[in-house]
Amino acid sequence: MSIEYHEEDVPHVLAVDDNLIDRKLVEKLLKTSSCRVTTAENGLRALEYLGLKENQQQNHFNGKGTKVNMIITDYCMPGMTGYELLQKIKESSVLKDVPVVIMSSENIPNRINECLEKGAERFMLKPLKLSDVLKLRHQLIKCSTL
Repeated sequence: MSIEYHEEDVPHVLAVDDNLIDRKLVEKLLKTSSCRVTTAENGLRALEYLGLKENQQQNHFNGKGTKVNMIITDYCMPGMTGYELLQKIKESSVLKDVPVVIMSSENIPNRINECLEKGAERFMLKPLKLSDVLKLRHQLIKCSTL
C-alpha cells in the first residue's frame, strides 16, 4: 500500500546556506523526509524569496502562492548571518510564527542561547544527520495539525 501526498500536504522548508555542499546535504535529507525544499545561498536571497526585501509586500507566499512551513539556516554566512535573518523573520508580522532552525558547525553556547532567546525553534550542529531532520519533520507535522 502506498501513501499519496498532495503537494499542499507536504511541508515546505526554506533551506539557507552559503556552502553548496551543506545546502545540498540539507536539501537531500529534507527530501528524504518527505519535505518540499526551496534553497537560498544567503540571507538576502532568503528575504527576497519570503517577500521581506525592501519595497516588497510582506508575506510568506512567493509569487506562486507557496507557503513556507519552516526555515532552516546556517548561522555563519557572508553579508547576513543566520542570526540577522532570524531577527528579520521574527520582526515580520506575517512570518514571526514560522519556525526557524539555526545550524552551525561551531558549538558556541553564547551563540546558541542568543539564537534561542531571539526565537529560534532550535539550534543544530552541522553536519546534520537524518535523525536531526526526522525530529524537524515530526515537529512540522505537529505544527500543521494545530
